[in-house]
Order: sequence, then structure tokens, then C-alpha cells
Amino acid sequence: MTEQTATQDKQFTITRVFDAPRESVWRAWTDPDEAARWWHPREVTSPREFVRIDGRVGGTYEYKMIAPDGSEYPTAGQYLEVVEPELLVFTWASPGDRVEDSPIITVQLAELEGGRTEMTFHLRGIAGFAGDNNVFDGWSEALDILAEQLG
Repeated sequence: MTEQTATQDKQFTITRVFDAPRESVWRAWTDPDEAARWWHPREVTSPREFVRIDGRVGGTYEYKMIAPDGSEYPTAGQYLEVVEPELLVFTWASPGDRVEDSPIITVQLAELEGGRTEMTFHLRGIAGFAGDNNVFDGWSEALDILAEQLG
């Protein structure tokens, strides 16, 4: 099940239900070995050697996506809230961007019956919509990969 909501202002939400326990979904967001497998859209990679996660309040993360043509997309941010295993709030920007000017991602994980997890992903600070061939679609594809990995 996937629910996608976009608004005219600079934010969007993607809701997914994964057939995996909440702890597994949490680990996918916070373990660099796991994140390297899905923190990118299709046709792009995030090599493990470029993924670093310090998943505590005030901690930082960084990763680099590499496109088939060799283009590189470095990404970094800071964790603002961490409540294991249910909530992550962090900035999402380019390395060196000011925290206060960066888009904010909120990931909420709710346990469901049958060992499933509902994830609500909300990005504030960038407009997005299904079919934008940009940030929304990139995250949606990454979450498809995550579903396959958890599968």
C-alpha cells in the first residue's frame, strides 16, 4: 500500500506499509550498510564507502549517489530528533549547507499487526509530486527499493 500526497507549498508526504517489523525498517534508515543498499533512486548507486551515519541528536550523516553517467550527488544532514524505533527528524541538503536553511525530513514508523510497519515520510522545504521526475519520484523509487530489500 502506498499513499502519496503533495501540496502546492514546499512539502510532500509519502506513506508506505512494509511487510517487515518496525525494528527492521528502523535499521534500514540508521545502519550505513543497509542505507547504502537503497538511499538512491533506480539506476543510481550509493556506494557503501560513501555512506556515514551518526544517528543521534546532533549527529550527522552523509552519502553520495552516483548516476550511470558518473555524475555525483553528495548529500548530508544533521539529526534533529531521534526516538528509536519510531521517529527520525533530520535535515537533507548538500554538504556544507546551513542546517537552518535545509529541508527537513520526518520519518515516522508505526507498528501494525502481522509484523508490518507503516512509514510516513514527510519532506518539508522542497515541492514534489508524483511524476515530477525529481525529488518526489527519486524518494518514491528509493522507497520501492527499500520495500524490495525488506521483502
